[in-house]
Amino acid sequence: MSSLLTVRGLAVAVGGRTVVRGLDLELAAGERLAILGRNGAGKTTLLHTLAGLREPAAGRIELCGAELAQTPPRRVAQLRGVLLQQQVDAFPASVLETALIGRHPWLKRWAWESAADARIARAALAAVDLAGFAARDVQTLSGGERQRLAIATLLTQQPRLALLDEPLSHLDLNHQIAALQLLSRTAQETGTALVMVMHDPGLAARYCDRALLVHGDGRVESGSAAAMLTAERLSALYQHPLRMVEADGQRCFLPL
Repeated sequence: MSSLLTVRGLAVAVGGRTVVRGLDLELAAGERLAILGRNGAGKTTLLHTLAGLREPAAGRIELCGAELAQTPPRRVAQLRGVLLQQQVDAFPASVLETALIGRHPWLKRWAWESAADARIARAALAAVDLAGFAARDVQTLSGGERQRLAIATLLTQQPRLALLDEPLSHLDLNHQIAALQLLSRTAQETGTALVMVMHDPGLAARYCDRALLVHGDGRVESGSAAAMLTAERLSALYQHPLRMVEADGQRCFLPL
């Protein structure tokens, strides 16, 4: 199986501190990777580095077999999508117009979005329970509604690799589960690979195949979700004792 994302010997530094050292990683089509760690451990910095938004301190990143740093920006935008931790809407725009931003990498120079682009965007809005919001001003949305719109915009882009920084921010429990089910279904049906910064190890265990633990001092651990998401490893990661509880085949982790 060919790798959509390949990382070799990656080092990531911020503020003079190395937060990731010697990371080797391969992610194939349809795989779902959760990144977990304490606040300030470097999860967002790592995600931005994997997306090509900042330079690594060392190492190599390949996107679909080509070195990320040497791939033209337009092609990068077609292959990988990024959901940032915060959304900024400086100017008024409708919800549909905002979702259609996801189609920009696919438009020819000076071209406008087509009816087909609009259908893709409307389908994405419906998938995140915003079907009736197309004409709403984006600046009138609640935090949770705006986060669902961000997910819809990413889906409208249709990238092969999606990197999501805390995709569950501002979402209530119902929409958290709905969003993870939608993203997992997208990965399964389209082969999109997912990399998600997450805070709930129980949800990561339920919806991800792989896990990457970022300790913040350069150490990283990567492997299957079953191997990485254990009470022992997570207690060391979060520096607080956790207990694993199983119910109906699902795992959750409770602080002691």
